Amino acid sequence: MGAGYSVWVLEYSYVTNYHKSGVIYGAHNEGYVKLPYCYVLIKGNGHVVMVDVGYNHKEYGGMLGDRFGVENWHSPRDVLAECGVKPEDVDTVFITHAHFDHLGNTDDFPNATFYIQERELSKWIWAMSLPDRMRWLMGAVDPSDILRAVDLARQGRLVVVEGDREDVLPGIDLHAAFDSHTYGSQWVHVRNDGRVPSQDSWVLAGDLVYVFENLEFDGASIGVEKMYNPVGLAVGSQTNLLLATEEMMKSVQHEMRRVIPIHEERLRDTFPSRITRNNLRISEICLSADHDSMVN
Repeated sequence: MGAGYSVWVLEYSYVTNYHKSGVIYGAHNEGYVKLPYCYVLIKGNGHVVMVDVGYNHKEYGGMLGDRFGVENWHSPRDVLAECGVKPEDVDTVFITHAHFDHLGNTDDFPNATFYIQERELSKWIWAMSLPDRMRWLMGAVDPSDILRAVDLARQGRLVVVEGDREDVLPGIDLHAAFDSHTYGSQWVHVRNDGRVPSQDSWVLAGDLVYVFENLEFDGASIGVEKMYNPVGLAVGSQTNLLLATEEMMKSVQHEMRRVIPIHEERLRDTFPSRITRNNLRISEICLSADHDSMVN
């Protein structure tokens, strides 16, 4: 592998007051937190890559955004322009899961090949077929997004993955987390040294973790110093979320700062960051020698 990858987390909108119990399981009556909506830009080794693509602020996607209280939405063209990238430049997209704020903007990336877990796609089609009394399962899904993903298959631009896959691109692996946050969630492992095991790698966790507390929660009440505490939403199980968290942490030798919670506002305090002219944050997770900083 060459000089490795640069990784940026790009905020494209946010919810100012998101109930904390949705972010940290069991945090009932503990108020609200800001929840950034973000995706990830990766550049290196001849590739321009996205992890997730946000949502389209129109039709049912817009209705879901309004329902969740999303503010200050901007298109991928506007957001990526801050990094000198156009949506047409993106050649690869890894979809961590099919919730509307991660899958909805596929139409904006006409030259990309998309990767998604087969179980994620097939199980949401199954969930769509259930009676209305089961509709809770679809609360964060735009059915049109699922249809757009199927159309990507028709175009020959969808790769459905079954489980883990190493070196999808050089030094980038996909790892499945079945029946956790969603039916077929996956996380992305970027190994900048190209080695297995890697001593210089990053995990892009999707929604398997939302905030740092999911990785390091005060466990004094049950007699431990720190413990994992899962996110508030799992259509699978909290157990599977914890098991996925352990796998992510193991892949980076339990160095917590290398597991990136995309919805974490405090990335701004942990990594070099700047606020754009649209009042949205860019956080620079790592920078290859081949690239200029996007935050200086």
